[in-house]
Amino acid sequence: MPSFAELLGIEELDENLFRGCCHAGAPLRAFGGQVAAQALTAAGRTVESARAVHSLHGYFLRPGDPRRPIVYQVDRARDGASYATRRVTAVQRGEVIFTMSASFKRPESSGDRQRTMPPVPGPEELPDPYRAWQRDAPEEYERSAIFRALEMRFVPADAPGLPPELPGVPQQFVWLRTAAPLPGDDPLLQVCALTYLSDLTLASTTALHLQPHRVHRVAEPRVALASLDHAMWFHRPFRADEWLLFAQRSPSASDGRGLAMGEFYDRDGVLVASAVQETLLRELRPKAPNSP
Repeated sequence: MPSFAELLGIEELDENLFRGCCHAGAPLRAFGGQVAAQALTAAGRTVESARAVHSLHGYFLRPGDPRRPIVYQVDRARDGASYATRRVTAVQRGEVIFTMSASFKRPESSGDRQRTMPPVPGPEELPDPYRAWQRDAPEEYERSAIFRALEMRFVPADAPGLPPELPGVPQQFVWLRTAAPLPGDDPLLQVCALTYLSDLTLASTTALHLQPHRVHRVAEPRVALASLDHAMWFHRPFRADEWLLFAQRSPSASDGRGLAMGEFYDRDGVLVASAVQETLLRELRPKAPNSP
């Protein structure tokens, strides 16, 4: 199993041209969080280190094939005095599967304010869902070894102190981090790692009213989910190999689409990043008895 840093690794083919490989997030479909993270890595490779990424906006156009490499083409759209913009096109078998715009900036001093982190139990107080996965579906657990490069802890919906769930707005709180320390102190690596992690549970938040989130799928899934677009804003420095709370909510679901948004907080309650995703959300009809 590769290290988490290796999941983000890409090969430089030429100036502004990179290549990477992605594992499956669903059968024969490349995991979107890894595609976005590698695209951001490619963009960051073309920007001077003094500028840190502060936002990204991506669109998933076609499902990627995890059996084939992905080529990332970077367009150096703008290099201003403070801000720099990059556009990345991910291509597979001659077709565009993903596009991203990412913005980078030089640091500056300014006022500081933020939303308060909701009071939730710490990750040490919560069970490891992977143990239940290994117990209930050992073969599936072994096939999905790639996801053991990260750690997750789900906060129970009835945990004391949680903010009340508003009508029509399902919510969930998840602690996330990489399973092993990330090498060095490269801010781009931390941001790209969080981009990967951010795509793990946002889609499921849109479907909580139809199907409670499960790490593994022993039972037949009731909904079809696929990321349509994904946006992130990075507010303050952080490390993705330390526990971060992902506070998520879904304010809308209609027209076969669901919207989810969330904030990442570190253990000290500092708001470090925000994410928004729109998801294809279709309820699956149960199969008729004796149907193939």
